[in-house]
Amino acid sequence: MKIVAISDTHTMERSIRDIPDGDVLIHAGDITGNGQSWQIIEFCNWIKELPHKHKIVIAGNHDSCFEKDNKNRNVVIDYINNVATYLEDSEIIIDGIKFYGSPWQPEFCNWSFNLPRGKALKEKWDLIPLDTQVLITHGPPANILDWCPGGNVGCLDLKIAMQNLVNLKAHIFGHIHEGYGIEVIGGTTYANASICNDKYNPINKPIVVEI
Repeated sequence: MKIVAISDTHTMERSIRDIPDGDVLIHAGDITGNGQSWQIIEFCNWIKELPHKHKIVIAGNHDSCFEKDNKNRNVVIDYINNVATYLEDSEIIIDGIKFYGSPWQPEFCNWSFNLPRGKALKEKWDLIPLDTQVLITHGPPANILDWCPGGNVGCLDLKIAMQNLVNLKAHIFGHIHEGYGIEVIGGTTYANASICNDKYNPINKPIVVEI
């Protein structure tokens, strides 16, 4: 299976050039710049033009229109589900491969899908099915493609939870723009697929992961 991974497009999805074809296109959050619903409509108009048979989307910390207290949440999710599959602490099986997506990340400022490190995040990661083969989160696990000027800022509770995912083939994420890249550890491919760099310029390429 060929997975094409992108993340952190921040309304600049049409700036991406040369998106490879593949079996599954994954967007790992931060579709919008400031969570406005019209930005989701523009994104959906773009993603439906792409040829990938399957498309999976999760939200990120900039995507407040997906949060439960947002009056437009259901409309936005319905709109996404017309052109892709939206995952929020949920799963989908494609050609026998289990994908699980979750938008949460350690608390930082007043962003969306933020939770304090420790118990609150652990409860979210405990929901991940143990037979997950492709994990999609917005933020990275600790010390894997998670460096920024503030240091390594990934989630330790996520990294610990992943030790129980014995069938994990790939982990797709973004959030930390400076961490863009790919790393293989113990048979699992980790991909920080942030399209925008640290200056919010959409210069990074989509990442292809074969499983």
